[in-house]
Amino acid sequence: MIDPELRGHALAAKGFMPADEGDALYEAALEAGSRLPGLAFLEVGSYCGRSTVWLGAAARERDTVLFAVDHHRGSEENQAGWEHHDPSVVDPRVGRMDTLPVFRATVHDAGLEASVVAIVGQSPTVARHWCTPLSLLFIDGGHGVDPARADYEGWTPHVAVGGTLAIHDVFPDPAAGGRPPYEQIFLPALQSGRFELVGTTGSLRVMRCLGC
Repeated sequence: MIDPELRGHALAAKGFMPADEGDALYEAALEAGSRLPGLAFLEVGSYCGRSTVWLGAAARERDTVLFAVDHHRGSEENQAGWEHHDPSVVDPRVGRMDTLPVFRATVHDAGLEASVVAIVGQSPTVARHWCTPLSLLFIDGGHGVDPARADYEGWTPHVAVGGTLAIHDVFPDPAAGGRPPYEQIFLPALQSGRFELVGTTGSLRVMRCLGC
């Protein structure tokens, strides 16, 4: 179980991950770090750092690093007029969202700056230039069809054999939530034969990389 103080920091951060899913993500990262020691973790979609604390805590415990990839301008569903818009993270100078200062404060307050490296940029751009194999990949980026597909295509090839792919907001039932993470990430991973499902907690799916 994650240190209660760090868990408190995670739960205090802005974000959308329920506590049970965060705890399951932490355990999956710990296990991945044990199975493939020395390889990094990476999350796509950090927002204000809620999931980052769970993953950063596991990275610190396994003596590795978490790369946190986000452009910090918010996903489609975070924009003005949408359900998950938060005007408190809009930069009044430019009239656009900027969650980077909040993210940095979350990581700092949790004492995880030595274990978390923020990469500020568009996920597909970063993925095209990425070369480091990963013991754990957590995808929680844009939830539209195109962003979800791009995250799957750009990042899953970097998961090492035996590594872990974790996907958030997977809803097989259309009435429960948006479909792109299910249709554009989870199903392609399962149907590829490269990944098998090893854990389910709420909308979190944890998969193991079997290889080519």
